Formats: sequence, structure tokens, C-alpha cells
Amino acid sequence: MAAPSTVGGIAEKNSTETGQILPESTCGELKTTQFGTRFLTDPRQVFQHNAWDNVEWTEEQEAAAKKKVQENSQPLPQEKQEDFDCRANEYWNKFYTIHENRFFKDRHWLFTEFPELAPQCRLNLESCIGDHRAEDSEPHGLDQSQGQSSEVTPLAPGDGDFPGSSAMYRILEVGCGVGNTVFPILKTNNDPGLFVYCCDFSSTAVELVKANSEYDPGRCYAFVHDLGDEGAIYPVPDASLDVIVLIFVLSALHPDKMQASISRLARLLKPGGVLLLRDYGRYDMAQLRFKKGRCLSDNFYVRGDGTQVYFFTQDELHDYFSEAGLEKVQNMVDRRLQVNRGKQLTMYRVWIQCKYRKPHTQPTETQD
Repeated sequence: MAAPSTVGGIAEKNSTETGQILPESTCGELKTTQFGTRFLTDPRQVFQHNAWDNVEWTEEQEAAAKKKVQENSQPLPQEKQEDFDCRANEYWNKFYTIHENRFFKDRHWLFTEFPELAPQCRLNLESCIGDHRAEDSEPHGLDQSQGQSSEVTPLAPGDGDFPGSSAMYRILEVGCGVGNTVFPILKTNNDPGLFVYCCDFSSTAVELVKANSEYDPGRCYAFVHDLGDEGAIYPVPDASLDVIVLIFVLSALHPDKMQASISRLARLLKPGGVLLLRDYGRYDMAQLRFKKGRCLSDNFYVRGDGTQVYFFTQDELHDYFSEAGLEKVQNMVDRRLQVNRGKQLTMYRVWIQCKYRKPHTQPTETQD
């Protein structure tokens, strides 16, 4: 259920969340630069590149964005909202039936932004989650009491066998779509101790993942799962995952279900495990292009194809993760100016990128 980037609430073919595509490398070498390194200093040069990083908004621009959102914030009648929510599975299955695997491009940029997914990361997870943008992160040095051993915490007795139970490093992607995150991970990370789980709300999407020639049941397990269903069972026990990935998927969930979903995912992480998120930020171009009659509730909309999307602030996401008992490693806004040089158009995108870690020791209550 990983949502595509959108223009005017309609999915753009061949669009990417980042505007950057990384050339394939036969040796697994990553040929991309970190986000946030291309700055527009001369407005006359705006059409020299396809995208510019960390673009500062003027007060007038932000005020205009707020006004635009307010103008189109009248929510649909409750019965229509409930209908869209009840038929969400139908809409996502239809989406993937139409587009299959032709719509998306592989997210090779993940390994630059999220080195936790790269080869050899299991040897020292703490070094992988060291944020390389110090101004947006908090200190998070290795807990010396834990040491630097590559050994993983053994599962509790009684957990029994489950897919990937013998793996040394386990990654779960929630909202995998047709596998544009999963397959780059499997292709790039040849660590024999790696096992990747991936799930999606859409059974059509999961079948497309399984039908892919790169799907290897010995290294990957794809399954249908409703992130918003508190009672739905994951195929792994609590405290068994090293990394959980949420790429443009939490925004597809009803806001009322977000906290419970994040809290449930947090329980699946091992102590020291990390949750990675990249999603739509408040006043992203896609939000500003929604017309009247598409608002479900504050900052929550329905696209023309029936799929839904929410636009976050940093504080909202921080509250969700903190309530789930996770500690901030990174919570940053990526304000990007994308450019269509052929049509001489500029498009302002706003995304939020987060890394939150499960502490090695849970806080204990103090006694009087």
C-alpha cells in the first residue's frame, strides 16, 4: 500500500518520491549523493537541474499554502468518509491491478538515506543508524553496557519456528507495494544472515511481489496485512526485528488508527532496533492541489482513485513514536524544489524523514 507521489490528488506516472534515480551497479556500489547537498543560490539557475534541496519557503509562500488548505478543508459527509474507509482494500487492489509493476521505480536512494538496509549493517547496527545530518538528530552513541557484539538477542523460549527464524538480521517493510524497496534490498544486500519480510494491505500487490522473478522464499516472506487492524497477527514474534521500514505508507492509514499501529510495530522491534519512515509533509504540493470535495478530515484526503492520504508535521510523528516508547534518532523535513525543465514548471515537495530507535532498556518506574 505504499502510496505514489501525486499531483492534484492523481498519481503521476513515472514519478518518484525523491526525484533522483540511482544508476544500477553490478558490484552493489551506490552511485548517488546524499539528499540535502544541492542548493539553489541563484534563482536564475533554477532550471539547470531537476531538483534542489532544502529550499526555504518565504513567509508569503507558507501563508498562501495555509490559506489554500483552509479553503479546501470542508470535510465530506460522514457516510461518504465511512464508505471510502470500508472500501479501501477494493481501491488499492484496483490500483495495483491497473498499474501492476509498471508504475513505480526502485528506491535505490534508500541505501544512502537509510544505511540500516545496506550490506554488513547487522555487524554494527548502532553505526548504521548514526545520522549523518547532525543538525536534525540527537546524540545516540552505543550503549557501552551492550558492547559491540554482532550476536543478536535470542528469541524467548516458546517462540518456535517462523519464517526467517534462523536469520541474524531481519527487516520488515510495511506497505511494500510491488516490491520497489524489497527487491533493491535483496539485490544489494547479499548478507547470508539477512531475511526480509514485506506486507501490504492489497492482496494484488503481494501476489505481484511473489510473481517477481527476484522473489526468493529463502530470503524473503511476503504476506497480506492490514496495518490498521489491531488484531491482525504478524508472522514474527515480538522483539524479533532489527529494522521496520515505512515508506509513504502511514499516510494511507486513517489518522485514528495511526497510534495503535505504530505501537504494535514498536513491539516487534528488538531492543536497539530502528523504525525508518519517509512520508508526506504538511503543505506538500500534492496537498495544495486537492480540490474541494476531496477532504475527509484535517489534512486527510481521498484521491480520485479512492485511495487516501494524510500530510504530517514533524511534531505529530514524534508524538506517535514517543508514545510507542521509541527514541528519536532523526526527524527532519525535506523541502525539495522539483523542476520540469521541458515545461518550465517548478513544484515544491515537502517530505518528512524519521528514524526512531527502541531503547535497550525500558524505563522503570521510580518508587517514592
